[in-house]
Amino acid sequence: MNLTTITAGAWTGFLGKGLAPRELEATAYAASDLTAKEIARLMGITPKSVSKRLDDARFKLGARTVRGLVMEAFKSGLIAAVSCAAPADPDPQQDRDQDHQGVFLA
Repeated sequence: MNLTTITAGAWTGFLGKGLAPRELEATAYAASDLTAKEIARLMGITPKSVSKRLDDARFKLGARTVRGLVMEAFKSGLIAAVSCAAPADPDPQQDRDQDHQGVFLA
């Protein structure tokens, strides 16, 4: 089975871009501002193992902090926010105008 993404909380991580699957999963959970203890509970590992995964990911991306790791992962396309809602229509009036093209009201 070939997985190309990992969803962790409100974030999707993309495999094959430099981080190991568990590093990517921990990074995605960290993007949700969870503590190592909370991440450990979700991943079924110890908080110490979470810290190790995040440290390894920080080293690979050249980040000094977990916040920096999340920012680098986001900027480099390793993680993206999961979108649950359809994008809002930027100009609903434009749609109404197009619906009534050629119809003139007196």
